[in-house]
Amino acid sequence: MTPSFALYVVTDEVVSGNRSHLECARAAVAGGADAIQLREKAKPPWEILAIARAIRAATAETGAIFIVNDRLDIALAAEADGVHLGQDDLPVAAARRIAPSPFLIGTSVGSAEEALRAERDGADYVAVSPVFATGSKADAGAGHGLEVVTAVRQVVRIPVIGIGGIGPANAADVIRAGADGCAVISAVLAQPDVAEAARSLRSVIVRALTDRRSESA
Repeated sequence: MTPSFALYVVTDEVVSGNRSHLECARAAVAGGADAIQLREKAKPPWEILAIARAIRAATAETGAIFIVNDRLDIALAAEADGVHLGQDDLPVAAARRIAPSPFLIGTSVGSAEEALRAERDGADYVAVSPVFATGSKADAGAGHGLEVVTAVRQVVRIPVIGIGGIGPANAADVIRAGADGCAVISAVLAQPDVAEAARSLRSVIVRALTDRRSESA
């Protein structure tokens, strides 16, 4: 069964107004988030592992998917559902050889060629990053646009997620372009009521997914 990535929330303690990663995760899953990614680059590994284990427990209560950014070792030690790898991280093929089954491996891509290679190497999903320009990730670069989402969707069979500059006003556009879900940071975590922001945005995404499936039926 293909997991749902409709609303994929990436934790960030700064964007969230100094809420902890665990607080971010709990509030997002309370609002119905389908997947949570722990993204933490500054803390020491032992601390990231402790956070990951706490989030694993929180997501297990709701059935939400739990992904760790970058760190395959921490993802495995915390018994997360998977890891998300960037283009400069451990190659997908190498991670696939190490990871047990089932274990999700996702990766960021910026083109159809990168997406096709990721699928061939064993990725379970790809994230077009960034779709639009974003201030949430300083290293994200310029937005690739909806046309790249469509191009990626046309060449891979695995789920496609859009990330970068996505919010209530354009999430449906990302889905219509071919994405199976939207990954967000500020659209949910920068809001006063994180759970309500997640609930509202997820309804927009699910509605767009339903409409797209109806049109293609």
